[in-house]
Amino acid sequence: MGLGGAPVGREPGCGHHHRGRPDAGPWLCRRAALFAGGPVLPPDHGDFGMIPSRPGLWSLMACVRGRIVLAMGMAALGMACTITAVLPLAAALDTLQGGTPDVPLVGGWSGGALVALAALLILGGLSLRTLSFIVSHLAAFDLEERIRLDLADHLARLPLGTVITTGAGALTKIVQGDVRSLHAFVADSTPLVARNIAAPLVSLGWLLVIDARLALVALALFAGGMVAMRLAMKDYVTLRERYDRAREAIQAAVIEFVQAMPVVRLFDDASTSFGRYTTALDTFRTVFKGWVQASGLSGRIALLALSPLPTLIAVTLVALGLYALGGLGFAGLVAVLMLSTGVADALLPLMWMSEFIRKARAGALRVHDLASISPLPEPTQPQKPRDASITFERVSFTYPGRRTPALDDVSFTVAPGSVVAVVGPSGAGKSTLARLIPRFWDVDAGQIRVGGVDVRDCASDDLMAQVAFVFQETFLFNTTLLENIRLGRPDASLDDVKAAARAAQIHDLIESLPQGYDTPVGDRGARLSGGQRQRLTIARALLRDAPILVLDEATAFADAENEALLVQALATLMRGRTVLIIAHRLSTIRDADQILVFDQGRLSEQGRHAELLAHNGLYARLWQTHEAARAWTLRLSSSGVSA
Repeated sequence: MGLGGAPVGREPGCGHHHRGRPDAGPWLCRRAALFAGGPVLPPDHGDFGMIPSRPGLWSLMACVRGRIVLAMGMAALGMACTITAVLPLAAALDTLQGGTPDVPLVGGWSGGALVALAALLILGGLSLRTLSFIVSHLAAFDLEERIRLDLADHLARLPLGTVITTGAGALTKIVQGDVRSLHAFVADSTPLVARNIAAPLVSLGWLLVIDARLALVALALFAGGMVAMRLAMKDYVTLRERYDRAREAIQAAVIEFVQAMPVVRLFDDASTSFGRYTTALDTFRTVFKGWVQASGLSGRIALLALSPLPTLIAVTLVALGLYALGGLGFAGLVAVLMLSTGVADALLPLMWMSEFIRKARAGALRVHDLASISPLPEPTQPQKPRDASITFERVSFTYPGRRTPALDDVSFTVAPGSVVAVVGPSGAGKSTLARLIPRFWDVDAGQIRVGGVDVRDCASDDLMAQVAFVFQETFLFNTTLLENIRLGRPDASLDDVKAAARAAQIHDLIESLPQGYDTPVGDRGARLSGGQRQRLTIARALLRDAPILVLDEATAFADAENEALLVQALATLMRGRTVLIIAHRLSTIRDADQILVFDQGRLSEQGRHAELLAHNGLYARLWQTHEAARAWTLRLSSSGVSA
């Protein structure tokens, strides 16, 4: 460690460095396990880390900026050495013919010394080039690691509702794709940019030293090409946006066509779905042709003027004239011929690299935007829940970006050890209510208390130790059955895991598998059925042994056999706990201690099953609809099918 506790060798602005923090991986994994009932631990630090407070590619690279500058400096110096090697080589050729070299720096040197100097400069240039890429790649890997860990750290502290609404696709693009673009920019583009900037400057500089007239010829072509390029690029931003939108439309059409293939084959002759793809292709072709036409003559002139061949021809013709008139020696002529291409040779690659720079800048902006989202505030003096009660007191909540409240002035209490069901039409606010308890979002008004303590005054680990969740949507990690169950309590023994699995009616199935508890479940649990995944989630919740249980219709997608096993598992899970059930099948909650009926975000009725039926309100209508659906059967007769 350095002075003040800073790690030795660290550049300023690096923020947190997670290497050496042994619990970082499990901590993030446990934090990500909330959907599956795993414990959620708060971060052990308050600031976000290395992501800067202002957007910008260079600002984001502050952590490794010193190494990037070093890599670019070595790359530029290496290019300068390689180009400068032209001078002793040209002088050596002149010396072999018995002439007196007229190039700078090497006048009066012997032929052997000139060759040795040229070899030394070339070797030095290659060595510096190699070292520059080593430094830039190491910096890129370090930057990638730090940004990804800091982003994961930040995501773990965001409101989970924000993470969900942002979407897995968008977050994956930022944490994977955009960070990969930044890695590629730092690793490859920064040394190449330095080399391609140094090449024309050094070449032009030596041309000025040898003969200013030749430098002016090269410079005139360069200036003309840049003017033409400027004219060709006058509408670049608008045209580029159209091009990007057209290309994204093609990608979206391809993804839609492939993902919808089963539906297309059953219901579509491909004219509709494939028609979207062909339309996107036609649009892209039109946009691209329009861009080429807009560039017109000026674009062609620019490409011609900025390519090496015209510069070589023009400088060569002038140099040959000077040589014939005695204004330029043989060594100078050779040097000029070798240097002239360096003025323009690097310019077009530099222009093509602008695409990498643009992607890196866009990625840096998205990383910054994600980092700018305010994390969920943690209490300065956290309180621990005192019992297993849940209280909503005048709670109102509206989803970000919407006007209609999802919950409006909702108040109720769930007593410790009781079973309370929440019912209502689709969109009534039932699932929102469940997700506000673990602070997926914070309420706009009112209070939610768990164990008599406002959830905003509970530390995240205390709150999540108090509540277990079994959601309709199960999530399993691509690891073994054992590790997925252990997410409920990472330090649980194998015997504890098996006991939870038995109670969840999943142990016998696991034991029947060749690898038992070490069986991989596949991506998102793809090797298991929906009911099996749900029972695994219940085992995880049982292992948690939390006093409060929130169920979001855990049997919604189960078949008859799995539903029977799930009901047994849930009966074990609910025993002795405070239970809040989000119910869609009303038959599963008729014996609840209390039923809360929601409609358009408001609590419209509450009571026991018989009381609510007698009230003849919304619950009674929902019950009648439910009973009618249960009584529905498909009958076959000679006249056809009837219900």
